Amino acid sequence: MNKVAHYLQEHISGEVMTGNDARKYFSTDSSIFTITPSVIVYPKNENDVRKIARFTWQLAERGRTIPLTARGSGTDLTGAAIGSGVLIVFPSHLNQVKYYDAKTEQIIAEVGINFGKLQQLLLSYDRFIPAAPASMEYSTLGGAVANNASSKYSLKYGDMRKSVQGLRVVLSNGEIIETRKLSKKELNRKLGLSTFEGEIYRSIDTLLEEKKDIVSKSILNVSRNSFGYNLSDVKNDDSSFDLTPLLVGSQGSLGLITEVTMGTSRSRPMTTLLSAYLNSADDLQATVIQLRSLDEMPSAIEVVDGSLLESVAQENPNYLKEVIASPFPKFVLLVEFDTENEHKRHKLVKKASKILSQYSSDVVVEEDKERQKIIWKVREASALYSGHNQGQLNPLPLIDDGIVPLDKLSAFINAIYDQFNREHLQVAIWGHAGDANLHAQPYLNLGQVGDRQKAFRMLEDYCRTIKDLGGSLSAQYNDGRLRGSYLSKIYPEDVYQLFVQVKKVFDPYNILNPGVKIGVSNDEIKPQLRNEYSLQHIYDHLPLS
Repeated sequence: MNKVAHYLQEHISGEVMTGNDARKYFSTDSSIFTITPSVIVYPKNENDVRKIARFTWQLAERGRTIPLTARGSGTDLTGAAIGSGVLIVFPSHLNQVKYYDAKTEQIIAEVGINFGKLQQLLLSYDRFIPAAPASMEYSTLGGAVANNASSKYSLKYGDMRKSVQGLRVVLSNGEIIETRKLSKKELNRKLGLSTFEGEIYRSIDTLLEEKKDIVSKSILNVSRNSFGYNLSDVKNDDSSFDLTPLLVGSQGSLGLITEVTMGTSRSRPMTTLLSAYLNSADDLQATVIQLRSLDEMPSAIEVVDGSLLESVAQENPNYLKEVIASPFPKFVLLVEFDTENEHKRHKLVKKASKILSQYSSDVVVEEDKERQKIIWKVREASALYSGHNQGQLNPLPLIDDGIVPLDKLSAFINAIYDQFNREHLQVAIWGHAGDANLHAQPYLNLGQVGDRQKAFRMLEDYCRTIKDLGGSLSAQYNDGRLRGSYLSKIYPEDVYQLFVQVKKVFDPYNILNPGVKIGVSNDEIKPQLRNEYSLQHIYDHLPLS
C-alpha cells in the first residue's frame, strides 16, 4: 500500500484499497474510456470526505497534485466516474435517507443511496422525483445530481436541477458548505466570511456582475441543457443567490456533494397513453410542436424509429409481438398525459388525438395500465439495442444525447441518418422527442484502429451538426471526458473562458476530477480509450437508456 493510502487509512474511518483487482474494477465506468485509480476509498461519513479533501489540498499547496474523483455506481457514460488518483466510492456507507418532511414534501438523502430505493420510499408517500433517470435501479442519487440527469417525465416536470433545493458540499480545501437559495441579506453575510466559502461567494458574485453579457451568451436555445456550467440560474432578478444550480451538473469538478435536499412531486398513477405511427421526420416535428402547445404539457413525448424496432425484432422476435409487427413505421410516437383531473385529462387526450390524426391513421388511446406497459415496450426496446453486441462490435455511447431547438428536430434526425450512412453504419434513433433530445449509438469495435479513428471523426461531425442547428451536445448525460473538448466549439470563446474561471475559483489546484468538463483535449483522451467495450458493471440489470 502506497504512502497516500497509508496516510488515509490511518486518518479516516472508512476503508482504503489499493489491490490490483479493485483498481482494475474501478478503471472503467459505462463510457468508452479507461483510467486506473491509484487508491480507492469508501468514506464512512462526510468527515472522511472532508479529511481526504483537506489532505490532497495540503499536498497540492506543496506542489503535488493528487486527483479526487467521486463515484456512485459507475453508470456514467462520459468518463466522469474514473480517475487516476483517489477514487471516492460513496454507495457503501453514505447511502441513507436522512429525513423526509411530510409538510414541506422535501427529502434529504446521502449521495450514495440507490435512486430506485429512494423513489420506492417516496412512492409510499404518494410522491416521486420526476427526473429519476432510466438507470435508477442501478445508479445513485449522487450520480444523477452530478450529471443533472433527466427522464421522459422531465418534459413536464424538469430535470434534476429543478428538483434539487439544497446541497451539502465538501470544497476542494476540505471545508463543508450548505447551499440553498439566499436572500440579499444572507448573501451579504456570505460575502463577509473570511473562509474559502466566503472567497467563493465573493468571486462568483463578482464574475456574475462583471460578465453579465457573457453569462447571457451561455444560455442555449434548448429546453434542457447539461453542457458546461449553469451560471444563469445562480443570481436572480429578485437579488436572491444560489450556488445549487451551478453545482448540480458539475460532475464533481467544483466540489464533492455528500447530501442532497430535494423537492418531490405528487405521484399521479392515473395516466392515458397514446401511440401513433408517423412516416417522416417533418411530420414528427410538426406533431411535437403542436402537442407542446396544448393547455397542459404531456407528461412524456417519446420516439423510436423503425430501424431500432427492426434491429430488435431480428435479435428477439418475441419481444415486440404483442404490440407492433413488421413492416415497421418510420417512427413510433408515444404520448402520455398524467393530469390528475380526469375530465381535464380526457379533454387533453381528445385534442392530442386530433393532432396525431392529422399525420397518422394509426392512433391508439390506452387507459388500461397493463396494456400501457406493453405499449411502452416499444420505447424500452432501446435498452435491448444499446445492450446488444455483434461479435466485437458494440453500440457506443458516442453520438448520443444531443438536443436542438424544437423547430430543428427534423433536420437533426436527417443529419444523424446522413452521418451514419456516410460511415456505412447501422443506424437507430430513439429519445425524448418532446425536447428534441435524441440518442443514436454507432456499432464500432474499439479494438480496431480504424474504428477508433472513426469514433472521433463521427464525434467531430456530430459537434458541427449540433452547432449548426443551435443546440447542445448534452441534455442529460453531461460532458465528462467525452464531450469536454467541445465546450469551446459550441460556446463562444469568452463563455468557455468564464467556465475556466469558475473552475479556478472552486478548485485552484485542479484537484477535483481534472480532465473532466474543463481543460479537456482529444489528444489527451484518445489514449484513454478502451480496447474493448462492455457494460459488465451493470449487467445485473438491463442497461436502460
